[in-house]
Amino acid sequence: MRLPPFPGRAFRARRTLRAYAELLRAPAAITVPGDVLAGALAAGRGAGPRTLGLAGSSVCLYWAGMALNDWADREQDAAERPERPLPSGRISPRAALATAAALTAAGLGAAALAGGTRTVLTRTLPLAAAVWAYDLGAKNTPLGPAVMAAARGLDVLHGTGPGPARPALAPAAAVVAHTLALTRLSRHEVAGAPPHEAALTALASAAAAAGTLTRAAGPVQGAALALYGAGYGPALARAVRHPAAPEVRRAVGAGIHALLPLQAALAARAGAPRPAAALAAALPVARRLARKVSPT
Repeated sequence: MRLPPFPGRAFRARRTLRAYAELLRAPAAITVPGDVLAGALAAGRGAGPRTLGLAGSSVCLYWAGMALNDWADREQDAAERPERPLPSGRISPRAALATAAALTAAGLGAAALAGGTRTVLTRTLPLAAAVWAYDLGAKNTPLGPAVMAAARGLDVLHGTGPGPARPALAPAAAVVAHTLALTRLSRHEVAGAPPHEAALTALASAAAAAGTLTRAAGPVQGAALALYGAGYGPALARAVRHPAAPEVRRAVGAGIHALLPLQAALAARAGAPRPAAALAAALPVARRLARKVSPT
C-alpha cells in the first residue's frame, strides 16, 4: 500500500524551519527585549503593551540582521563554516536577503503601531540603519565593534519611544560597554584571540556591571549582578588563560547570554524588581535553546 505524502512534507517543513532558525540564530533574540525594557523602565514608560510592541519590533530587526549577516558572509562561511544554512544549500542567498528585508519592514511596521511616526523616525530607523550598516559595510572594518555596540545602545533607546532619550543613556552605556568588548572578542572565534583580548573583555564587563549600580541597589539587583558574573566570568577566565578558538567561542556564547542578567540589573536599577526577575529567569531557557541552535 502506498503511504500518503504527508510524512515527507512534514519532514521537509521541519528541515526548512530548522534551517531558518539557524539562519536567524532564533534563540539569541531572547536577549533583545531586555534592551527595550531597560530603556522603557529608565524613562518611566513601564512594561505595557506599547513597550512590548517596541520589543517585538527590535526582535524583528535583530533577526533581519542575522539573515543579512549570513547573506553578506556567504563566501567566507563557505570556507570557514560550511555547515551554515547558505553554504550548505539549505537556504538560498536570495531567500536570505528577502528574509532580511521582510523582517526589517515588519520591525518598522510594529514600531509604527506601538510608538507612532515619531518613534519610527527618531528611534527605529536609526536602529535599522545601524543593523544594515554593520552587516553590509562596517563589520569587517575597525569600526565594526563600535557600530554593533551602537546598535545595541540604540535598541535600549528604542524603549523610550517618542519621549526623551536622556533618562535611558546610563543603561544604554552599560549595554554598549558589554557589547563593544564582546563583539571585539567574537572576531577571534575561528582563529583564537590575542592574549590581551579576553582580559580587555573582562574589564569591559566589569565596567558594564558597575554602570548598573546605584546607591539604593537592592537584593534583586545584587542577585542579577551575581548571576552576570557567575555566568560570564568563568568563561572569560578560561579564555584569558587559553585564548584558543573553542574557548573564545564559549566565552562569546556566555557573553550573549550574560546580557539577560545585565538587563535584569538595569531593570532593578529602575525600581522594577518583577521585570528584573523575569529577565533573569529567561537565562536558563536561553541556555537550553542554545544547545539546539547556536547563538553565534
